[in-house]
Amino acid sequence: MNRINMRLKLILLIVLFMSLLSFNDLRSQMAELRGIVTGNGAAIPYANIFFEGTGKGTSSNEDGVYHIHRIVPGSYKIRTSVIGYLPFSQKIVFGQNESKILNIELIPNSEQLEETVVTGTLKAVSRSESPVPVEVYSPTFLKKNPTPSIFEALQNVNGVRPQINCNVCNTGDIHINGLEGPYTLVLIDGMPIVSGLGTVYGLSGIPNSLIAQIEIVKGPASSLYGSEAVGGLINIITKSSAEAPVSFADGFLSDWGEYNLDVGAKIMLGKKVDLLLGINYFNFDTPIDNNGDNFTDLTLQHRISLFQKWNFRRNKNRIFSLAGRYFYEDRWGGELQWTPEYRGGDEIYGESIYTRRWEILGKYELPINEKVLFSFSYNDHNQNSVYGDIPYLADQRIGFGQLTWDKKLKWHDFLLGSALRYNFYNDNTTATIEADEVIIPSLFVQDEMKLANGHSLLLGLRYDYDKRHGSIYTPRSAYRWKISDNDILRLNAGTGFRVVNLFTEEHASLTGAREVIVTEELKPERSFNINLNFLKKIYSDNGTFIEFDASVFYTHFNNIILPDYDTNPNQIIYDNLDGKSISQGISANLDVVFPSGLKLLLGATLQDVSSTEDGVKKDQVLTESFTSTWSISYTHRPWKLGVDYTGNLYGPMRLPILGSLDPRKAYSPTWSIQNIQFTYKGFEHFEVYAGIKNVLDWTPNRGNPFIIARANDPFDKNVIFDNNGDVVATANNPNALTFDPSYVYGPNQGIRSFFGIRYRLD
Repeated sequence: MNRINMRLKLILLIVLFMSLLSFNDLRSQMAELRGIVTGNGAAIPYANIFFEGTGKGTSSNEDGVYHIHRIVPGSYKIRTSVIGYLPFSQKIVFGQNESKILNIELIPNSEQLEETVVTGTLKAVSRSESPVPVEVYSPTFLKKNPTPSIFEALQNVNGVRPQINCNVCNTGDIHINGLEGPYTLVLIDGMPIVSGLGTVYGLSGIPNSLIAQIEIVKGPASSLYGSEAVGGLINIITKSSAEAPVSFADGFLSDWGEYNLDVGAKIMLGKKVDLLLGINYFNFDTPIDNNGDNFTDLTLQHRISLFQKWNFRRNKNRIFSLAGRYFYEDRWGGELQWTPEYRGGDEIYGESIYTRRWEILGKYELPINEKVLFSFSYNDHNQNSVYGDIPYLADQRIGFGQLTWDKKLKWHDFLLGSALRYNFYNDNTTATIEADEVIIPSLFVQDEMKLANGHSLLLGLRYDYDKRHGSIYTPRSAYRWKISDNDILRLNAGTGFRVVNLFTEEHASLTGAREVIVTEELKPERSFNINLNFLKKIYSDNGTFIEFDASVFYTHFNNIILPDYDTNPNQIIYDNLDGKSISQGISANLDVVFPSGLKLLLGATLQDVSSTEDGVKKDQVLTESFTSTWSISYTHRPWKLGVDYTGNLYGPMRLPILGSLDPRKAYSPTWSIQNIQFTYKGFEHFEVYAGIKNVLDWTPNRGNPFIIARANDPFDKNVIFDNNGDVVATANNPNALTFDPSYVYGPNQGIRSFFGIRYRLD
């Protein structure tokens, strides 16, 4: 028996050895293909190059260069496609161990625009065909100003502003057209995975190298996405397996001591399954106090995020994908001498936040003749935090399931859907007497009708039932007039609604600096929006491309909930506004690409965001009157050197001061953050970049005696109050102030240099 086993082992070893020899011999016989994809003499990034009928392919990098390895000898039909250009195809034959170069010149197609979008209508259409105006930002845009999170990267998007809400903990949210962060819904691959507590943390920890594009819709989208999509939405689209590199890494550090690392890979698990894996790590552990108030200028953070996406190939190219993410963060800010042993005490002030969050989302197309898609997501968010000596312990769980049926009938394009949303929220505050748990069923229908050549009309209606507020209807309409191949006019109108959970959104209420007053049971907010958009594209004879995009917007709110900082400087009062709130303005973007390698992206927004109650009109707190953004990029091809100059400009905004004696300015000045970056692309698979952020060294303490009020007495131990609870001016406190870190409108982080390296293997 032992001899038989020995023989079997010997045979297996011989077979294995011969297999390895055959495999190595086969690898040595494999061919490769490389080249560059161009159009009008300029490199075309992220074009798809693949062999028809196989799973073999890749995408061009930022310089249009592509490289396909390990090609089995034989005859193939290679195909290249990218939106905005006519497809290219050519037969090509490979011999054993043959290396070929194929440079591909694509012809512009004026009937197509650059991107495919899905956010506006829940359908994948070219941007020109979408009745809803959608702004699209590629990974190239994110690389012009490298940041450790998407939250910071959006600072150079016109009409979008990352708002820091606390000087100490540096938590924040995203404003769109002047509306507060809770009115912005954030999605990942079309799933509303980020809401509530996640508005603060959901935009951190997603590796930028796994992002295919970011789609932004400005204006209500509640008819498709339900509550929270009142002011607009941000949809982060992750890459498919065809777009993703085999492996990548991107790491940078700054002279402030910040470290950020993104790594990932595409792993093939057989012929029908592939896995995208990404890891993001960020660390900043150097207390810095340049403004001399004994408080950290920048919150110290230790963050790790794990992301993976499974793609399954099915018959007839039906969709099946499953993704998940785990996020952990430990952040603290406060007095420089704070250590974890002071956490929750009243001796040394600190704000410490431990966050654990995990998410899962997926899409599955049913195996039937009709196009029916089931989408689902679930997230669990746990937060253990203290703000001085005030603990805030919260749990939030959100489940979402949605079934959509996409049906085309002659001149009609229907989308029918049903959704079910589960919300659970509980915390230790007095405002949450018992856990808030609700299930919200929804039905929605959308019909896009082709009225005539170049004219289309979209009508939609959504019905939600919330047991706390009853039936909620949100209709919308969208009209698109394609005046010519390069001129498009869009008119959108719709309603939105939002059910408020106060403490998941208003982090200023958690600092302990002000007493929180809720004067009534808060009713759902309702809004009406109208938006007129015009898009113009110009293709000049010399290869210059120009795009002009302009919008006029108007949003009217009922029952809006705004924090009242003015009535009592020691309180934040929340109630439904007995009046109206209006956001209105005009926004424009200009995008110019020259054949020489120069690219310009300029944007500006002029807006008026105000509330009117009892005949008194007030500007909304922390809302700028105008904003401008720019990105100027140039690539010197002989030197393989790229230069990016990015920046933003913000107009004055009303700030939350603590009364008439507060010496801080009631309105911010006009301020700007500007950055410059140099990128060298002369190494195969590698890029080296370096630059300076905030080159003007701007910080909000300019022109102010201090930013944090009573930073020397954060627990108000030496503050004297009268019988009415008002602060009494004393020799120790001549301005009658209490501790308050809510006076913040821009980052405290000054000028700094950075250096980074990127690696990509296709």
